[in-house]
Parts: sequence; C-alpha cells; structure tokens
Amino acid sequence: MIKPSNITKHEIIGLKCEASLKGGASKIDGRVIDETRNTFVVQTKKGKKTLIKDKYNFVFKLPEKSVNVSGVVLVGRSRDRIKKKTDKW
Repeated sequence: MIKPSNITKHEIIGLKCEASLKGGASKIDGRVIDETRNTFVVQTKKGKKTLIKDKYNFVFKLPEKSVNVSGVVLVGRSRDRIKKKTDKW
C-alpha cells in the first residue's frame, strides 16, 4: 500500500500531482500517465505535458494526505528507485 513514507519506492503512474518549477511560480496540476528515466508525462485539463523530473518539485495527492517530493529524488527508472537509499518522509 502506498504511504507517505514509501512514495519514492512506489509506482507513481496514476497518482494525482501538482508540479511546480524550482524557483518559479508556474504550477501544473494533473495525473501522471507515463514515466521515463528523466521525465513524467502528466495529463492536465489542457492536454499532456512532459515534465523533466529534476526541474520540478512535486506534490502527490494520496488518500491520507499530500506529500512533497523533490524531482531529483525521483530521477531514474521506477524499478531502479527501489534500490536507492532515501530518507523517510
């Protein structure tokens, strides 16, 4: 089950998120529909947007609460993120 403590080691596709550029006010709200090593594809009301992970901060909306995650932590393939050692949230 996905929890705030294990979000970086969980499948991100299908989660609602809000992405904001680091150091900027631009925000993108939508659902993650695809993932590559360096990007997320987010479905927004205006269409699909490809976001470079390390350029954005993400707020993932879970049933319990929202979780802030820096995109730098998410860089890499989803199957490789499991092996990374990360701090708990």
